[in-house]
Amino acid sequence: MNFQQLRIIREAVRCNFNLTEVGNALFTSQSGVSKHIKDLEDELGVELFVRKGKRLLGLTDPGRDLLEIVERVLLDANNIKNLVEQYSKRDEGQLTVVATHTQARYSLPKVITEFKKAFPKVHLKLHQAGPNEIVSLLLNGEADIGVATEALSDVTRLDSFPYYSWHHAVIVPVGHPLERVQPLTLQALAEYPIVTYHEGLTGRAKIDQAFADAHLTADIVMSALDADVIKTYVELGMGIGIIASMAFNPAKDTELRLLPCEHLFSTNTTYIALRRGHYLRSFAYRFIELCSPKLDEATIRAGVSQSDISPR
Repeated sequence: MNFQQLRIIREAVRCNFNLTEVGNALFTSQSGVSKHIKDLEDELGVELFVRKGKRLLGLTDPGRDLLEIVERVLLDANNIKNLVEQYSKRDEGQLTVVATHTQARYSLPKVITEFKKAFPKVHLKLHQAGPNEIVSLLLNGEADIGVATEALSDVTRLDSFPYYSWHHAVIVPVGHPLERVQPLTLQALAEYPIVTYHEGLTGRAKIDQAFADAHLTADIVMSALDADVIKTYVELGMGIGIIASMAFNPAKDTELRLLPCEHLFSTNTTYIALRRGHYLRSFAYRFIELCSPKLDEATIRAGVSQSDISPR
């Protein structure tokens, strides 16, 4: 048994049992993948995959049980590498942060700037993705830290920590009739076409729920991934916009007006998430602390006490 065989087991599941894709992912041939699988099954004395001819269709019961162990073994192997680098290259290495567009654009720039000043030799990879992709990247070990409002707090294999809370706000072109509506109501909003976020992004569920609870139908004529696009189409007169309040910049968005509406939509919480059991370098803890001073290394370690990471 060797690490390449274990990687093949994991990658087969990730690639939906397509051995050509497994080979490409691991920089080897399909025939090499097949041989590694056969050798491992012969050594263990059980079949790990359900087959139809030469095609793999899924995992057998022993295969599913083995996969859980494989994930732990490969995670710990990577933890050993990170631990050694912690002592040999304390302020060097790579940190991969994956965040939604809203977080990458509006909440993280100051943090990243301060982090790069403190750790100039650390290569920081910032990857933008949707909430579900962020979960996958964390669980697959392709990212160290995830930042999003949706999805993260519901995954048992992740440890999630509240980062900050925020509200939605309404944006309208300068001179729009809604500027004179005091107080702003959902019924008043429902009278206009609305441009806002895609389903599953940036608190969209809270927006939909507010209108549903009020027995109103929101006329959402367009949805977008990020606030910059929403603001563009509001400026063009397509409708009013509902965005995360921190996405509005009065110095730049001079053709728009922000109408606070904390009383209309419930509070959103953005989370920082880590894969349980993933060894973090000291600079990763510092990145999190720059996001929120309350989330120092001791707090994070206490929050992941169920993991198998030994303290440094």
